[in-house]
Amino acid sequence: MGFWTLFQVALVPNLQVLLISLVGAFMATKYCNLLPEDARKYLNKIVFMAFTPSLAFTCLARTVTFRDIISWWFMPVNIGLTFLIGGVLGWIIVKLLKPSPHLEGVVIASCSAGNLGNLLLIIVPAICKEEGSPFGDKNACSMVGLSYASFSLALAGFFIWTYTYHLIKTSCMRFKAFQAEEASKLPNIDFDSKLEAPLLKGDRERIPVRVRTIETIENKTESTSQTRGESSMFGKVGGYLHQILKELMSPPNVAAVLGFVFGAVTWLRHLIIGDNAPLRVLQESIKLLGDGAIPCITLILGGNLTSGFRSSKIKPTVVVGVIVVRYLISPAIGICVVKAAANLGLLPSDPLYHYVLMIQFTVPPAMNIGTMTQLFGVGNDECSVIFFWTYLVAALALTLWSTVFMWILG
Repeated sequence: MGFWTLFQVALVPNLQVLLISLVGAFMATKYCNLLPEDARKYLNKIVFMAFTPSLAFTCLARTVTFRDIISWWFMPVNIGLTFLIGGVLGWIIVKLLKPSPHLEGVVIASCSAGNLGNLLLIIVPAICKEEGSPFGDKNACSMVGLSYASFSLALAGFFIWTYTYHLIKTSCMRFKAFQAEEASKLPNIDFDSKLEAPLLKGDRERIPVRVRTIETIENKTESTSQTRGESSMFGKVGGYLHQILKELMSPPNVAAVLGFVFGAVTWLRHLIIGDNAPLRVLQESIKLLGDGAIPCITLILGGNLTSGFRSSKIKPTVVVGVIVVRYLISPAIGICVVKAAANLGLLPSDPLYHYVLMIQFTVPPAMNIGTMTQLFGVGNDECSVIFFWTYLVAALALTLWSTVFMWILG
């Protein structure tokens, strides 16, 4: 099959995402004013609590069986490698380009956490339905592709809401602590610049407050250091595991686990899936909620662009670094990883499965990163700028790499 024919097949799904994002950007402008910042924030919470869990549950319960989970064992390994390799490359970008402290976590997350679920749910079935697709029958390919994308969505949710969530949360906490420390130094500057003010003028009311504040900070610091010194290794490990467990209990992860259970257990699957299922109304209702996830997330993505360009101060070199990692280095590494695994006999022979594994190294940053920055209130504008350029470049990069992948696998 010709290269340009494959290029046309790969172009359409990526343009769909770009067009919906542009609609969201227009809705957030002052001219339209349908998606102001507060509206996007609340819609983000709805997506997190209702739409994304519903999408994960309905896709997994409907398309993934226990046999599929066993035969696709390499997919979680592949996704783990995308996070590991992207995280190392993102750390290198941070060390070389030195972005603002509050952006370090966002940059590393943008390099490591890809849009492995929502975007694949659009791209993979759409490519299967295009004329000239190298993956066989349209309907069968579309259903299998939906299963792959659903499985990828659940696995990506596990990695994103553990590793990436912890990364963003830790980065935001460090930055806020840094801001508090800098703010505590401001009275020192005023005090030094006006030495005679509090002392010579007899303003004694402010001095004890300041002394108590310093003593309190010193006592807290000493207490913290003693606590850290006395804490055992088991206590640290237990606290870390408790934090991971707490983050794993997020609604998307809980819904993904339930989806796996209902998909793998036959009698539970027949209870809600199928025309004769006694509780099919439950699955259909959840599906209605899940159908709103992808358009809402994409509209929010476009809407965040408007605020990002007004107030972001991110360095252009940082954005270029993220683009180079996501669309040049990672895809090349992905080809090597998948081809090596195939040559070692670790993968099924289905070329569509190989394509999904390769495209996982190529997708733009996960939109949930924007959700996290909004939840913690740090780096949201800069994250929007990174998203804008990475998703804009994705329209061309994903199309080119999809064409290359299909050409290699064809």
